Amino acid sequence: MDYRKKVAAIYLLGFFVDLINMFITSVAFPDIGHGLHASVAQLGWISTAYILGLTIVIPASAWLAAYYGSKTVFVASLLTFLFASVGAGLAPTIEALIAWRCVQGLGGGLLIPLGQSMTYQLYPPAERPGLSSVIMLVGLLAPALSPALGGMIVDSLSWRWIFYLNVPFAALALLLAVCWLRPDPPRAHVPRLDVAGLLAGCVAILLLLLGLTMLGTPGDALAGAGVLALGAVCAWGYVRGALRKSTPLLNLRLASEPLLRISMLMYLLVPGVFMGVSLLAMLYLQGVLGMSASTAGALMLPWAVASFGAIALTGKTYRRVGPKPLFIAGALLQAAGMLMLLRVQAADQLFWLAGAYAVMGFGGGLCSSTAQSTAFLRTPDSQLSQASAVWNINRQLGFCLGVALLSVLLNSLLAAHGMASPDDPAQHARAAQVFHCCFALAAASCVLPLMLCLRIDNRAVLSLFSHPQERQK
Repeated sequence: MDYRKKVAAIYLLGFFVDLINMFITSVAFPDIGHGLHASVAQLGWISTAYILGLTIVIPASAWLAAYYGSKTVFVASLLTFLFASVGAGLAPTIEALIAWRCVQGLGGGLLIPLGQSMTYQLYPPAERPGLSSVIMLVGLLAPALSPALGGMIVDSLSWRWIFYLNVPFAALALLLAVCWLRPDPPRAHVPRLDVAGLLAGCVAILLLLLGLTMLGTPGDALAGAGVLALGAVCAWGYVRGALRKSTPLLNLRLASEPLLRISMLMYLLVPGVFMGVSLLAMLYLQGVLGMSASTAGALMLPWAVASFGAIALTGKTYRRVGPKPLFIAGALLQAAGMLMLLRVQAADQLFWLAGAYAVMGFGGGLCSSTAQSTAFLRTPDSQLSQASAVWNINRQLGFCLGVALLSVLLNSLLAAHGMASPDDPAQHARAAQVFHCCFALAAASCVLPLMLCLRIDNRAVLSLFSHPQERQK
């Protein structure tokens, strides 16, 4: 095996490990809630804390790799992730679990942007579409296998074993990284770390997520609004400062390129919203309808099969039809799949549920694969490393915000109906109405990406393939 294939294999394994962590935990939320006496808001932080850790460390990825070397940073990240996985499995309280998940995110946050940068630099532009297809396939395997496997583990063992499951995958990636990766050559100049920017960005993200969580917690709504407003001010200050600096920690100027910006927004509004709907669906199916964890997790299999079909369709038609029609079709299909969840009243409606997940998978797959294919069309090769960091932090924020916003919506509606928990057997009928309302509002949010699609100049995108020299303009 030549060196670039070894690097690609390590990157794909790290990508797989990261996705497992984001998709496997939701199926265990009901059992974690019962075992650790956690509220819905606290359960939402199990995912949010992991993505928060990812988001905090991604902006520093380019500097860390330049200062310490890509191999050293990659190995250290895997070690941190491995030990945090064990800590999460041993966590005695929900607070300890959330803390370990954040440490997991700090360890796993560098695996994707660092691995992506190392791999893409070894492949010429003409071979990158094929590499992207392999990446998307790996991106389907984790969502397809991890919830079903996680459900089986929860039913037969304990929710703690879903975290122990990470250990062999992380250990294998660690072994391959130590044996296969070459040390970086010495660099004549290492960029200065923007410490102020790093701290400001971390504080802004933390305040925004904390404010969203508090906003949906009964009794904390007013304080949550204040924290959210403070987070927005910090975020505005960070963005303003970053745009003024010649060498910011995160080059936000890259987002001024229309294709990258629109692709990032589409990722926020489609796959991000699905992550929130997936969390609510697991709570509804298991907590209200009494479905087993393994059955609920298996619903991601039709989602993954449909996503695979969407990715294959995108690969065959993108150069012919452009991103606009694919984005529109994807948003409409995801909305249709979410509306299908309104018909679910019992745990035995498996055929209908499989259909709903398949429709959501096909729609989300169209949008995510089209966004991935569109994002870097006009990005110069010299800016790929920074663009990768911007893209990945946006991807993580999309997943995080989707979970946070849908959790806030659920908590707010439960409080409005005078319900402390959705799994109270005496109030299952009212709880079902609350969940259905959440699914309907999530479907309605797909109007936003449809409006965004109107801003795409589809002919200009198609001209990039007939006139490749326009790519860098």
